[in-house]
Amino acid sequence: MLQRWTLRRPAAKPSKIPLTHVIMKLKTLLTAVALLASVSLVSASHHGKHASKDIVDTAVAAGSFETLAAALGAADLVGALKGEGPFTVFAPTDEAFAKLPAGTIDSLLKPENKDKLVDILTYHVVAGEVPAKVAVTLTEAEALNGKKITLMVKGGDLFLNESKVIKTDIKTSNGVIHVIDTVLIPSS
Repeated sequence: MLQRWTLRRPAAKPSKIPLTHVIMKLKTLLTAVALLASVSLVSASHHGKHASKDIVDTAVAAGSFETLAAALGAADLVGALKGEGPFTVFAPTDEAFAKLPAGTIDSLLKPENKDKLVDILTYHVVAGEVPAKVAVTLTEAEALNGKKITLMVKGGDLFLNESKVIKTDIKTSNGVIHVIDTVLIPSS
């Protein structure tokens, strides 16, 4: 005679995870989804030979570079990056800026710290258009601030110093953007 077995799971116990923790996790997840969607949209809109938006307008349209855009404004670099170029910009996302120690961004945006902000931001820009297929063959690049950035490939991914390139070759009318996951900080 065959017996019929029924599997039952014990009743779930109510979670002891604080609501604020759940909300933070949900915000992080939604931010990651929004970042992926916005980068995909920017990438898809720039597959043509002639991009219509410059570096600044492309970054602003993506929606995931608000901190970078604010910093460029505070450093009076918007006009330069809207210029003829060509430029290669290693653009840190808002999440990359969020990794900085608390208060760092607010401090850098103060007028008295403009020189330091300019130094940091110009460390993310290289003169000329450097596509990913060229960048992976380089060991270093000179940023607009005159300091060297170390380039290396680890595990198939391109790194600039310790920052991982997470999206490449976003074409603009005056250069190319490579998205990075950590803000580059030049040595003193």
